[in-house]
Amino acid sequence: MLYRFLAIAAVVFAAALAGCGGRGQAQHGPPPLNVDTAMAARRDIATFLSLDGQVAPLHQSTLAVQQAGPLVGIYVNEGDRVSAGQLLAKVDDSNLSAQLAQQEAIIAQAAAHARSSELNVPLTQQQTIGGVATAQTTLQSDKAALANAQLTYNQNATLFRQGYVSQAALESARASYVAAQQKVQNDAAALVTAQSNTGQTQVQAATAQSDRAAAASAQAAAHALEIQIGQTSLYAPFGGVITQRLLDPGAQSTPQTPVLQLSQVDVVYININVPDEDLGYVHPGTPVTFATSSLAGRSFRGTISDVNAVPTQGTLSYRARMRQPNPGDLLRGGMLVSVTIQKERHPGAIVVPRSAVAQTERGNSVFIVQDNKAKEVPVVVGIQTDTLSEVRSPQITPGTQVITTRPDALQNGSVVAVSSGGRVAH
Repeated sequence: MLYRFLAIAAVVFAAALAGCGGRGQAQHGPPPLNVDTAMAARRDIATFLSLDGQVAPLHQSTLAVQQAGPLVGIYVNEGDRVSAGQLLAKVDDSNLSAQLAQQEAIIAQAAAHARSSELNVPLTQQQTIGGVATAQTTLQSDKAALANAQLTYNQNATLFRQGYVSQAALESARASYVAAQQKVQNDAAALVTAQSNTGQTQVQAATAQSDRAAAASAQAAAHALEIQIGQTSLYAPFGGVITQRLLDPGAQSTPQTPVLQLSQVDVVYININVPDEDLGYVHPGTPVTFATSSLAGRSFRGTISDVNAVPTQGTLSYRARMRQPNPGDLLRGGMLVSVTIQKERHPGAIVVPRSAVAQTERGNSVFIVQDNKAKEVPVVVGIQTDTLSEVRSPQITPGTQVITTRPDALQNGSVVAVSSGGRVAH
């Protein structure tokens, strides 16, 4: 029994010594460090701005009738689509129409008076010219008669002194001569009167001009009434949708009382708030994508049309704006939108997960896996997103295995065991 016990003890002791010797031979250094890895990839990388915006109608007008009076008709309701020039509402125009009818009668009377005055101008002119011509002819004829009467008188006076004619004949010749002189004087006065009557033509012409002006004034007054009657009708200034109806038929309307609100929504504005520090990335022509929670699953694209030159009052944000076609009126005024604008973009960059980049006193570096060991590689970091980093190093190419989780004990040359890896940075 003793011999058997000693034999078993010897075997156990030998086995223990063998086990201890085996462990000593296997442990040549620290155990491998478990790490996660990913593959560097070549791809485009970009950074983006996320801005707030709001949908606004391209045009929106609150409409009122320009003439005061009771509304006799409103021909649209909220939600109705209308075209430019369509009649929307009407104010009673009966009083203005009565005034226009009265004014048209005044126009007819003034026009008739003006035509009569115009006809009298050539008639008066003809009469005055004929009177002057007649007076001139009579004067010339009577001057010739005066010359004959003077000659007869002078001859009779000579013959009377010679005793050839009687005293009675001499007196008769003298009477004829005096009568001829008086007639010439009267003719001269008549000519002066006839010549002075030519001024009546100018007076008549001035009267005709005044009558024409009176007719034109009456016509202008009628035109003003026609304009006022036209202003009792409210027409759509552009095509759009009625978004508010503020009065009903029978209500008293004034130019200061809104009746309807009209919005043009087939094209809308997207107004975007751009902080001062992001203004350099937003300019006319910048591509934009946006979405709204009101239309889940839908996204839209467009371009910036203009950027305001001054900030919104009380803020350091600038209003950028884009014109957006709106088929089907999906985008409605007041909707809030989330706008995405690209800041920077590097095509074909080498990218790794952002967690693979370490910042050290010596600069940025990435650990790669080479022959089951960690190798620290200095890198130049380019664009960074929330998940990716662009890196530049001759030792990192597409497919390079980079360590994304670094244990505290990880050093250059550490033996590593990849617990997960092979995924491409994305």
